[in-house]
Amino acid sequence: MEIQKEVNRIVDLSVRDKDNLGHLDLESLEIHIRSSMHNIGSIMLEKLLNSDGGDYRGRTLPCERGHVCQFKEYRDKELLTVLGPVKVKRAYYYDQQCRKGCCPKDSALDIVGTSFSPGVRRIMGRVGAYRPFCLGHEDIKEMAGIRVDTKEIERVSHQLGEDVEVFYQKEAALSLSGKIIPIHSVAKMYICIDGTGVPVVKAETVNRQGKGEDGHAKSREAKLGCVFTQSALDSNGYPIRDEASTSYVGAIETAEMFGDRIYAEAIFRGLDRAQEVCVIGDGAPWIWNIADEQFYEATQIIDLYHAREHYWNVARTMFGCDKGEISAWTDKRRKELDQGEVEKVIEAIKDLSPFTEQEKEVLEREIGYFEKNKDRMRYNEFRRQGLFVGSGVVEAGCRTVIGQRLKQSGMHWTVKGANSIIALRCCFLSNRWEDFWEYRACA
Repeated sequence: MEIQKEVNRIVDLSVRDKDNLGHLDLESLEIHIRSSMHNIGSIMLEKLLNSDGGDYRGRTLPCERGHVCQFKEYRDKELLTVLGPVKVKRAYYYDQQCRKGCCPKDSALDIVGTSFSPGVRRIMGRVGAYRPFCLGHEDIKEMAGIRVDTKEIERVSHQLGEDVEVFYQKEAALSLSGKIIPIHSVAKMYICIDGTGVPVVKAETVNRQGKGEDGHAKSREAKLGCVFTQSALDSNGYPIRDEASTSYVGAIETAEMFGDRIYAEAIFRGLDRAQEVCVIGDGAPWIWNIADEQFYEATQIIDLYHAREHYWNVARTMFGCDKGEISAWTDKRRKELDQGEVEKVIEAIKDLSPFTEQEKEVLEREIGYFEKNKDRMRYNEFRRQGLFVGSGVVEAGCRTVIGQRLKQSGMHWTVKGANSIIALRCCFLSNRWEDFWEYRACA
């Protein structure tokens, strides 16, 4: 009866539009039909959800602590679903000793402590991960036809991000215990690591030194790692990244904690079955400490473009605005570095004569950089082996995973809030979103 009423209402609206406009307004008709289908769907869904009579499970139930929960009454819960609002009837039980009540049906439906269905929360999480919270409610209204407010999107997104982190931790534990074993071995696995600043609230930078003129930090470093594989070369002999093979992990955390995180991801991706493993990064010491500790047998490669920045820094310091001198000097260094002749680069820097203390400091610092990393700069040998020599994948990841969402104008995050959104975005961009929801369903 209710369904027939909705059908009649849509027919009346379409006839009215045609009479008023002289033609059929398709866009209006689409929205009306969608709204009506949602109304019909919500009616059907409510009947289905309540077909169990409220999920009564007897007069008593055992609680987690071994107590007895007594049935008290049935309670209705207003729930927003992707089809619209519904009312769910649930049996309510109370534990006198714990002084705590519960509705077992809430756990079964994954609606404990929330008035949003899993489907709605899934939409809110996706929108919150990609768009500023203040704009997300407009997208959801336009595309899904349901109304939620900004704070609700923010709250749900952060909660889902924390749930994703738990999912990753459990996945890592299973991988490290050998309970998840990749089916296929890979020819070459790359672990790329980088860091990027995330603007945070003032309370998150107390007693932290910054790069600004006032010496106060305004951001915290988010560490990001990506794992991808390679099994072929192109017609010119350059390596090709395997399609859809890139996964990301990241967080604002200590290098030690991040080392465990990226190692677990590499194990999950098949580190133990990889024929060759490479770690690519810039010259940051914390990256190579992780490489030495977690991937001690891997080939270590300094990103070629970061290495070039260091001899360019020397040229700009020593030759000032003389573009001709800079170009001639750096061109020689580029050729030497491409051939893996790091010692020649070092000698060329040593041959320069500093006139100021600042120039001397720059030369000493850059000489130390090349000396310390020369075995990671044998680019001719790396290319001969068909290896990547650049960290473009993780640098692009810093922009895509973190920059596009967390570094927009006016944004300031707590560490906890930033980490939850980073977890969400890593999950999306690693193509694990469906895996996460399957995990929730099983849990």
